[in-house]
Amino acid sequence: MTPNREIRVWDLPVRVFHWLLVGLVIVSLITGNIGGVWEMELHLVTGSAVLALILFRAAWGLVGSSTARFSDFVRGPKAVIGYLLGLLAGRKATVVGHNPLGGWSVVAMLSSLALQAITGLFANDDVLTKGPLAKFVTKRMSDLITEVHEVNANLLYILIAFHLAAVLGYYFFKRENLVRPMITGSKSLPADTDVATPRLASPWLALVLALAAASIVWRAVTL
Repeated sequence: MTPNREIRVWDLPVRVFHWLLVGLVIVSLITGNIGGVWEMELHLVTGSAVLALILFRAAWGLVGSSTARFSDFVRGPKAVIGYLLGLLAGRKATVVGHNPLGGWSVVAMLSSLALQAITGLFANDDVLTKGPLAKFVTKRMSDLITEVHEVNANLLYILIAFHLAAVLGYYFFKRENLVRPMITGSKSLPADTDVATPRLASPWLALVLALAAASIVWRAVTL
C-alpha cells in the first residue's frame, strides 16, 4: 500500500471565511423566513456580515494563497467537461484545491450570495423592516429589488442543495472527505503524487483585507 502524506491545502483565512459564511447564511435564511421584528433586525446584521465576507473573499481570490485564487480553480469549458466525463467514468483525478467543476460551483455560490446581500440593502418587507439603503431608491424600485431578493433566495437553496449533495457524493462514492480539509487545512494524498505544494499568503494580509471589507460595508450601511 502506498503511504500517504499530508499537504496543506486551505489556509486559515479560507477556512475561517467558509465556516463563518456557513453560520451567517444559516441564520440569515432562518430569520428571513421567520420575519419577526427582532429576527429581521438580526437578518439585516447577518446580511451585512455576509457582504463583508464576500468582499474579503473576492480580494483573497486575487492576492491570497495559491489554492484560494480564482486563477487556480476557475477553468474553461474544456477542463470542466473533461473532469465531468472522467468523474462519470470513474477515473480518479488528483486535485489539490477546487476541481474544475467545484470551482464554478464556488463562483456561482459567491455570486448568488453577493446578489442576495446587495439586494437586501435596498429591499423592504412592506411592514416595518427595510434595508439600510432603501431610503436612496423609490418604493417601486425597492419593491422590484425585493422581488429579486426573494427569487435569488430560492436559487440559493438550490445551490446549497447541490453543494451538500456533492460533499455527500464524494464521501460515499469516491471515499473522499471534502469537509476534513476545510477544518484542518490539510489533505491526505499518496506519497508518490506529483503535485506542487500550495503557496500560502500572509495571514496578516488577510486580516488587513478583512478589516477593509468590514469597514467598507459598515460605511455603506450607515450612510
